[in-house]
Amino acid sequence: MKRSTRNTGFRPFRRYRTNRESVLAAWRGVDVSELQVAREENARPVHSFLDQVMRDVGLDRKRSEAEIAKVWNNLIDPAITAQAQPTGLRKGTLFVSVTNNVWLSEIVRYRRREILQRLQHSFGREVVQRISFRVG
Repeated sequence: MKRSTRNTGFRPFRRYRTNRESVLAAWRGVDVSELQVAREENARPVHSFLDQVMRDVGLDRKRSEAEIAKVWNNLIDPAITAQAQPTGLRKGTLFVSVTNNVWLSEIVRYRRREILQRLQHSFGREVVQRISFRVG
């Protein structure tokens, strides 16, 4: 006795788009209409959710850090850039490493406001809110 490999159980009536699809589904024993509907309803263009994914993963912040590092040498005085480099950006605070205490004191006392204003003008006040200088 030969067994049938097709599922012969009861299936409720489903609408198919074309007669061809209904015949193929009946012959294969597979109902693909639900898969087609699921594909159509869930398909979205990448640009519609890419910004949200970047924010969730933290790539937005990393991109800002990379942009600041690139622009730092052109935006700030060369004497300062030789002694200080940005190391990170967290919650609106830009962390900058300075080579020694003398330069740290010079920058904090006389140049901090100027550097902050230039960075805020270039990147916006929400990206760079404060600057923290450290020796290291």
